[in-house]
Amino acid sequence: MRLEGKTVLLTGGTAGIGEAMAHQLKAKGAEVILTGRSSDGLARMRDAGFEAIETDLSSPAGVRTIVDTLGEREIDVLINNAGQGVDHDFREAPPDPDAADDCIYANLNTPIRLIAAFVEQLKGRPQAAIVNVTSGLAIAPRAGGPVYCATKAGLRAYTQAIRAQLAGTSVNVIEALPPVVDTQMTAGRANRKMPAEECARQIIRAIEQDRTEANVGMVKLLKAVHSASPALARRIMLKF
Repeated sequence: MRLEGKTVLLTGGTAGIGEAMAHQLKAKGAEVILTGRSSDGLARMRDAGFEAIETDLSSPAGVRTIVDTLGEREIDVLINNAGQGVDHDFREAPPDPDAADDCIYANLNTPIRLIAAFVEQLKGRPQAAIVNVTSGLAIAPRAGGPVYCATKAGLRAYTQAIRAQLAGTSVNVIEALPPVVDTQMTAGRANRKMPAEECARQIIRAIEQDRTEANVGMVKLLKAVHSASPALARRIMLKF
């Protein structure tokens, strides 16, 4: 896909991977409509020339805000990038089920609802794409983040299924699987982290090359280990 002249709806575009993708997409000539919930982040991106929609995607109201704001406008690419983590470790403290619900909604329900809202319009475009940003943890979970991992594994399965449904249409369905990336969500973690700019570059390259899966950085190695031995991949990642 040639991104020049394309209109991209990018969720979670005010920080981290999303902010890096917004700038790189704009540099390639795309019109980027992004979403976020940070007032400072939204103001910064608007100052940089982006159209930005303020919305919290951990509830149905957040999705309705996007749909209502866009109205009849057409998009060519939907990037479901927004996501959030949640503390959910019984070894440390009793988890908050309400916080888990917010995480599940933001990471899984919102992408499903946005795809449902825009898929028919996307099918009418000459060339279109849906990009769902999951995680290497969708392949094998880590013990400390069961809810986050479950949402990403669920989105991975959903992505694979709708890719089969949309085969033969103009819509390419892409899954992007980042490793640990240097973002606000991973602050305080000692793991080796990929710069957000490099992660964004690899995801955008996958869109341009019409690929169906972007295994970013160390996820390539995880995918190879999982292909050889799913049990070994699980043992490694549960300790991660």
